[in-house]
Amino acid sequence: QVQLVESGGGLVQAGGSLRLACTVSGVLVRFNAIGWYRQAPGKQRELVGTIDAGGIIDYADSVKGRFTISRDNAANTVSLQMDSLKLEDTAVYYCALDRAYTFTEPPNYWGRGTRVTVSS
Repeated sequence: QVQLVESGGGLVQAGGSLRLACTVSGVLVRFNAIGWYRQAPGKQRELVGTIDAGGIIDYADSVKGRFTISRDNAANTVSLQMDSLKLEDTAVYYCALDRAYTFTEPPNYWGRGTRVTVSS
């Protein structure tokens, strides 16, 4: 059974940093594509970034240069380092796994999300 569990969310001041983790069980992250999404209140879900099985990473323009995705094959986790956080980064963040080399939507599995609140 494939499960994804996000952790690391919380409250942070604007300009600060948070690191989210997506712990995966049931499959190996190094053979699959992972995506990070977010959904702010009243807004559509946004794909923040992806990492494919080969380790190629892509980011949405809204987070490029501030967010960094990394993968730890030994721990079977994918992390999202968020720096220079802005008020508009406030959202519930989800990780998702696509059982493919390259991430395509819709993904096969979702985590339950972790809330990130950026305060002024």
